[in-house]
Amino acid sequence: MTANLVEGATAGGDVARGRGRARGHRPPGRLRRSLATHWYAWAMCAPVVIVTAVLVGYPLARGVYLSLTDATEANMGRTIGMNVIPSTYEFVGLRNYAEILGSAEFLSRLAWTTVWTVACVALHYGLGLGLAMLLNRPMRLRSFYRVLLVLPWAVPAFVSAFIWRYLFNGEFGVLNAMLRAVGLPGVSWLDDPFWAKVSVIAVNVWLGVPFMMLALLGGLQAIPRELHEAAEVDGASPWQRFRNITLPGLRPVSSTVILLGTIWTFNQFPVIFLLTRGGPAGSTEIMVTYAYRQAFEGIRNYSGSAAWGVVILALLVVMAVVYRRALRRQGEVW
Repeated sequence: MTANLVEGATAGGDVARGRGRARGHRPPGRLRRSLATHWYAWAMCAPVVIVTAVLVGYPLARGVYLSLTDATEANMGRTIGMNVIPSTYEFVGLRNYAEILGSAEFLSRLAWTTVWTVACVALHYGLGLGLAMLLNRPMRLRSFYRVLLVLPWAVPAFVSAFIWRYLFNGEFGVLNAMLRAVGLPGVSWLDDPFWAKVSVIAVNVWLGVPFMMLALLGGLQAIPRELHEAAEVDGASPWQRFRNITLPGLRPVSSTVILLGTIWTFNQFPVIFLLTRGGPAGSTEIMVTYAYRQAFEGIRNYSGSAAWGVVILALLVVMAVVYRRALRRQGEVW
């Protein structure tokens, strides 16, 4: 009799579900289930999402709109005393983008920005990995060394840029004073195009290595030591252990920090602007500093600067998508 009751209840449930489907009732979607289950988390994230939309979304939309116009300082609306001057700029479509992409200025700025980004990120990763491997080994005062190496990252970038500008000063700088003390001639660190590029790369590497070191140090500590011990017992050399255990174990962390480092370096405005202001003769001008000059120096070209900003954003998005697809082909998903 119990078996009959169970079968009857099961059949009744099937009939009820069938009626529900017939009436068009569907199970709640993934988003609705997530909202119902994690409503507290969504409520905590809502203020951040709203603030981000206001502080980032609106300026981005405004910039895209201005990039499609001919807005300059001359035709923008403004208020002078009691007089209100309306805006007279017009919609010009993709003309600003055509002028940028077809100019020699774009190619030269893109070439130097690419060299600057690749050189800095490669040195960030290489030096950061070397320091992380040193700090991952047992040693005395290891915590003190970690704090000491993190200090460049803790100091604001604009403060570091001013300090390095003083160190690179051709007449009174500490570096040239040290060179002259050993009988060598001084170097025009910020006045010669080649040395100016070397200088800005050196300063940016000094600022970026601590972050890379900390991230990679965390990745190294997550690799089980048993793998290294087993490989050592099997006779693997240090290079073989590094190539076959350390690098694969760091791959998830490396992929993330390299992408972040590329985006940050591509848009590294303070180091270039505060150290050399893009000089000498524009030799160290990257794309983001050139866009700034368009908007805030001389006859302010707001539409051109906005177009440069959108081009920079598009380049970074394309790079990130290509990089992510390459990682997926290698089996990395993030």
